[in-house]
Amino acid sequence: MIPPIVRRGLLLAPLMWLAGCDTVVLNPSGDIAAQQAHLVVVSTLLMLLIIVPVMFLICWFAWRYRKSNTAAEYKPDWDHSTKLELLIWGAPLLIIIVLGLITWIYTHLLDPYRPLSRIDENRPIAAGVKPLEVQVVSMDWKWMFIYPEQGIATVNELVTPIDVPVRFHMTSTSVMNAFYIPALAGMVYTMPSMETQLNAVMNKVGVYDGFSANYSGAGFSDMKFKYHGVSQADFDAWVAKTKTSTSALTRAEFLALDKPTIKHPIMHFGSVDKGMYDLILNRCVAEGSTCINTQMHQDATRIKAAAAIKKLPEEVCEPTNVAATTAQPTRKE
Repeated sequence: MIPPIVRRGLLLAPLMWLAGCDTVVLNPSGDIAAQQAHLVVVSTLLMLLIIVPVMFLICWFAWRYRKSNTAAEYKPDWDHSTKLELLIWGAPLLIIIVLGLITWIYTHLLDPYRPLSRIDENRPIAAGVKPLEVQVVSMDWKWMFIYPEQGIATVNELVTPIDVPVRFHMTSTSVMNAFYIPALAGMVYTMPSMETQLNAVMNKVGVYDGFSANYSGAGFSDMKFKYHGVSQADFDAWVAKTKTSTSALTRAEFLALDKPTIKHPIMHFGSVDKGMYDLILNRCVAEGSTCINTQMHQDATRIKAAAAIKKLPEEVCEPTNVAATTAQPTRKE
């Protein structure tokens, strides 16, 4: 027979698996992430209003109507109760309606594209305050951050001042990734030739983990970076120090960086070629290549010209009608 102390130890052993858990999702440092954490808690509590009574009643019924309990009332002909039907269907329906309303409200309130209206729950953003612009590029398997207003760039290191709204513009050079800093805000995908956005603000000084939350190949598990939330003075000092770097993010340098690497070291660039992010987004960093936006403009011009020749209405120039515009006429026998 197993001694009681050993039995208790075996029962507690599974708790060791919780040692690796991180509570940052429910205890974040940014206002957007804090609102998301609040949504998770409220939604969970609402669902527990159904789950807890159901689990309790399952155990209670099993105990109450066990075979050995002869005092339990037995009604073999019972088949319906209006009160029970109302409770069983009405309560979950009300919970679903409330959850639906909350989901709809927060889906719009926490839209990553929506400009921020507050620093935190007690401080609105003053009129005229411009967000810090940061351009994010996911690569194999590293992260690049370009600060267009400061004219600097980094690899695998992100720094922003606290209590300052930040607008991230994100794209990818190869496969889809997901930009995620749990302490700051929710996950947003990055995709090649496309741009996604995230508006967020950090409220506490600290160093936080950032990583890709979408599998992207062999180096995915090491596609991590450190995010530093600092004071405005420290941010200005960091920018000034980064500007002293002799490294420059030129087209040639970017093409070299774009080659797959794992556990890439932190890098700082004191200058960035003009329009670098747009070149990356439109996949025309290499000299002599045609930018996607230029190609699309040329295609649109060609389609409009074809429509004018055929004397078709301008509606055919819409993307949904391009195929009809460019289709070959049917030959008549």
